[in-house]
Amino acid sequence: MASTRTIDDDSAKGATSGKGTNSQVETGRGAAVADAAGTVRGAAGEAVARIPEVTATARSAIEDANRQMRSGSDEMLSVGSVLSFGFAMGLLIGGASRLLVAVALIPAAAMGLTLMDRVSRRTRPGQRAVQGG
Repeated sequence: MASTRTIDDDSAKGATSGKGTNSQVETGRGAAVADAAGTVRGAAGEAVARIPEVTATARSAIEDANRQMRSGSDEMLSVGSVLSFGFAMGLLIGGASRLLVAVALIPAAAMGLTLMDRVSRRTRPGQRAVQGG
């Protein structure tokens, strides 16, 4: 059974006038994309302009943290490094991304290395106790 299809004059006119509407929509999309690109360009420019300020702030924060670690007691360093390591392992077991786990290990490594440096300075090779009787 074949069915016949009839087209109204109004629907045919709408189909041809749709081309004009499509080009207007495409022009509007192009303008929106250009506007978004301009916004991104402006934000990137502002971010690049602030890089020296951010690096200076980060450097001073790292220097302050290093100064506090060096002035802290051995017990505080050991507790801090174990706590940071435990936090990182909890993130790893919990399924966090590896990058986040690596960032969480940075304080543990810094405190652990500071503690190991203190221990190695106390025990000089020439000052070792003689073993045996």
